[in-house]
Amino acid sequence: MFALLAAAAPAETAARMTLAEAWACGGWIMWVLLAMSVAGLAACLYFLLTLRLGAVAPLRLRRDLPKYLLSDDPNEARRLCEDAPSPLAAVMLATLDAVRNAPRADAMLIVQVAESEGRRQAGIIEGRIQWLLDIATIAPLIGLLGTVVGMLGAFGAVAVDVAAAKPTLLAQGVAQAIVTTIFGLIVAIPAMACYAWFRRRAAALVSVLEGASAELVAILGSKHAQE
Repeated sequence: MFALLAAAAPAETAARMTLAEAWACGGWIMWVLLAMSVAGLAACLYFLLTLRLGAVAPLRLRRDLPKYLLSDDPNEARRLCEDAPSPLAAVMLATLDAVRNAPRADAMLIVQVAESEGRRQAGIIEGRIQWLLDIATIAPLIGLLGTVVGMLGAFGAVAVDVAAAKPTLLAQGVAQAIVTTIFGLIVAIPAMACYAWFRRRAAALVSVLEGASAELVAILGSKHAQE
């Protein structure tokens, strides 16, 4: 019993394919999948830097902007927004521009301007993470393309000449078909998981942006109504 297991172990080890051999079997499609994986990793690092509360609604704006909006010099609020560029700053700059360009506008118009810019900023925030969804969708298709190419190479040799077809050619085609499918899923699954996580994070940040914008616009609207 143990002798049979010992004899089978070297055969099993020899049958395993190394990463270099799998990469060679995959061919040029492996480089496409590698480029997609690098793009996905770069996107995740970028989202970690940009999809955070300090980048969407900085504490400085949420803390100091109310007193500047209530002051007699609105340019101070504008300078604060320009010094802290962010989606919240963009919403407030658009609102301040509307008040400056239409000093007789009612509070409802000011709210509509803020909501319009807020929707645009929310679309930008949520639209960024679509890159991960695109990678998660396209990577399995690239792997499937490798499957088709590998099977075509395997059975194409048989179709030309059954007698001249070598087992190695069949094995290479089947190996390419399997390897590209596996690597396509290896790229797609983490990309989809990261997309789901960043989607929830973006939704939470958009909620914070909406709440902070509504509070600041209400302060600006009440001051504008008193004037």
